[in-house]
Amino acid sequence: MTIRTSIGATPYLLVYGTEVFIPAEVEIPSLRIIVEAEIEDTEWVKSRLEQLALIDEKRLTSICFGQLYQQRMTRVYNKKVRPRNFEVGQLVVKLILPHQDEAKGKFSPNWQGPYVIKQVLSKGALQLADMEGKAIDTIVNTDSTKRYYV
Repeated sequence: MTIRTSIGATPYLLVYGTEVFIPAEVEIPSLRIIVEAEIEDTEWVKSRLEQLALIDEKRLTSICFGQLYQQRMTRVYNKKVRPRNFEVGQLVVKLILPHQDEAKGKFSPNWQGPYVIKQVLSKGALQLADMEGKAIDTIVNTDSTKRYYV
């Protein structure tokens, strides 16, 4: 029943095409109410088709709200992100991930290195070499590295 800020509508509205109402405010009459109120079938069918046509419109507006919400969230996230540029020859340390053999336990070091950047690949990937110049066989993401200052 709560309007979601990301889509600008309630989930119930998107599924059923109407807002949630208490029984006294029912918008679409049931068959029993139609028979009691003696509403003609053509009138009921016409009103139902109009409501069904509005469902698509409401869904399109919720898609627009969702896209605007995603753009706002992207803008907020990008304000806080600081780009890290690495160059060939810089010294870095590599994060020891939990699934690696070097992860020995709770009190083991979290970082490994220093390493020298041998090659900067696209989309934040690095080819590292140890201090003697021997290349490491795995390519490392820049998210799991940080600069090493002597």
